[in-house]
Amino acid sequence: FFIEMQKKIIVTGAAGFIGSCLVGKLNELGYENLILVDDFSSILKEPNWVNKKYEMCIPREDFLQGVHECSCDIEVVFHLGARTDTTEMNEKVFDALNLTYSKQIFNFCSQYRIPLLYASSAATYGAGELGYSDDHHLIPLLRPLNPYGISKNEFDKWVLQQNITPPFWAGFKFFNVYGPNEYHKHRMASVVFHSANQIRNTGKVRLFRSHRPDYADGMQKRDFVYVFDVIETLIRFWQHRPVSGIYNLGTGKAEPFLRVAEAVFEALEFSPAIEFIDTPIDIRDKYQYFTQADIRKIQATGLTPDFTSLYDGIIDYVGRFLKYQKYY
Repeated sequence: FFIEMQKKIIVTGAAGFIGSCLVGKLNELGYENLILVDDFSSILKEPNWVNKKYEMCIPREDFLQGVHECSCDIEVVFHLGARTDTTEMNEKVFDALNLTYSKQIFNFCSQYRIPLLYASSAATYGAGELGYSDDHHLIPLLRPLNPYGISKNEFDKWVLQQNITPPFWAGFKFFNVYGPNEYHKHRMASVVFHSANQIRNTGKVRLFRSHRPDYADGMQKRDFVYVFDVIETLIRFWQHRPVSGIYNLGTGKAEPFLRVAEAVFEALEFSPAIEFIDTPIDIRDKYQYFTQADIRKIQATGLTPDFTSLYDGIIDYVGRFLKYQKYY
């Protein structure tokens, strides 16, 4: 058991939003035998990881070169590193970071029999023409709306074609994750984060106007999931290893942006003031008006937490972190 505890836990994307929260939670649980992998050059990301407990940080481009030497000492790989900008249109960036790199990690874990848990995305579902089921048979038929979503879906498709796999693997289609440590994400940060900043700076929130007749302004809906529920699920999957596969990770409940804004106003103790603006042209035809995870498969494992309600999650996130610019 002691030797088992000394085995390394690899977290890629460890300087990012979800990765750094996972590292923080593992630290809370007593794990310090962590290898953090990422691009550590960004000053903006530094507070995400600098106070965490870990054995070493390895730059993303160096990781796969040296890792074969210590493969027998690795307990699990959490592969959360990716280029996540949905407005980036250069497919070569995604091919390199989201597809080729992920394939190399999958093959490494297969070769050395190491469990692998990785981040997919709800962006794979595109406009939701086929619904939001994580049935493996539907994955080749999905039509994502942007190069980021395409890269995630291409990797999922590739994984499902592999005959040689890690002893346990799971891909997670994260829906709209929000929570601490997303300060560096700029435009890609959650609507909760942007709403809180706008309210503090201007006293009001700007939401995208609806450009579809079937949705009122502010009634575009997403499945918002609190980051602490996400990392709790990742850890339970690693520890209990259900059936390998690709799983939706959301709450199963779509909520309107208007409800998000109202909860943030309440958390900050401001009176609601909402202004609607046009959705930017560069993302208008790639904008998801509705997402809602079908979570029957992941719930059947018995490993999901009781998902935090949107209201409770926002009150906690704003009250504990955003109000004070705190990190987890």
